Amino acid sequence: MRRLRRENLRSLFRESRLRIEDLIVPIFVDETAKGKREIPSMPGYYRLPIEEVAKEIGECMDLGLKAFIFFGIPKKKDEVGSEAFNNDGVVQKAVRIAKKEFPDSVVITDVCLCEYTSHGHCGIVKNGRILNDETLPILGKIAISHAKAGADIVAPSGMMDGMVKSIRVALDGEGFSEVAIMSYSAKFASNFYSPFREAAESGYKFGDRKTYQMDFHNSDEALREIELDINEGADIVMVKPALAYLDVIRRAKERFLVPLTAYNVSGEYSMVKSAIEKGWLSEEIVYEILVAIKRAGADLIITYHAKEVAEHL
Repeated sequence: MRRLRRENLRSLFRESRLRIEDLIVPIFVDETAKGKREIPSMPGYYRLPIEEVAKEIGECMDLGLKAFIFFGIPKKKDEVGSEAFNNDGVVQKAVRIAKKEFPDSVVITDVCLCEYTSHGHCGIVKNGRILNDETLPILGKIAISHAKAGADIVAPSGMMDGMVKSIRVALDGEGFSEVAIMSYSAKFASNFYSPFREAAESGYKFGDRKTYQMDFHNSDEALREIELDINEGADIVMVKPALAYLDVIRRAKERFLVPLTAYNVSGEYSMVKSAIEKGWLSEEIVYEILVAIKRAGADLIITYHAKEVAEHL
């Protein structure tokens, strides 16, 4: 076995290869920000004002990164998250800028309510309950507003039953049949999301999200969720988080012949960055982690490490 591990031969026989094209860059666009704001729980990552979106995308494009997913922090929130489907909302503005300045970029938008609702949940709430079916038409309105702004892919993340079908019907009805859907199909009720909730101001005011996000004890359920979304019209499916769910990524990739994205989430990013800052791990660990996610079966990886890894690659 050692003959093929020699330094000048090793790279020829690598079974898994991580490419810059595999990486998707998350961008937090803050309608209230006057300048870049570092996110305290995510060292080295920032919320951006709308005015700096083009600069950020330009820097990424120069590194070979061309795919971006936008999350918005609006000026105001209400019970139904009406700013999420405002045609002049924060994400909609960012998308128009991105597609105008960089028409070859791939713009993906998060379709959810948690960043826009005063209660912080991903759906309409009544008497302390999240109303799945009443939320679906609103998700369709959000997706249409993003498509009108120029989004290439919409990514529903709320784990509402039937969300993919509802969005597909809404998009097709408005003439956006070419806009793809990347569904957060197997999104677990994970403890790895805390830094994101600070970054996107999407923490919930009561209860938890366990009634609509998946139990992390389950993997058969993940396959059922993914199959449902494919049948409803998802073009790309997702497993989130990534590191503690490599088994789910592998099972999903082996079973379904569709593009699969893994989300290397905020908690995974923050614990690694903290360990690097303390000198407990070397920066090379980042590349190793992303290769592991790729090796498990992910075609695409959403990661906050995208820029640093692109520089390495």
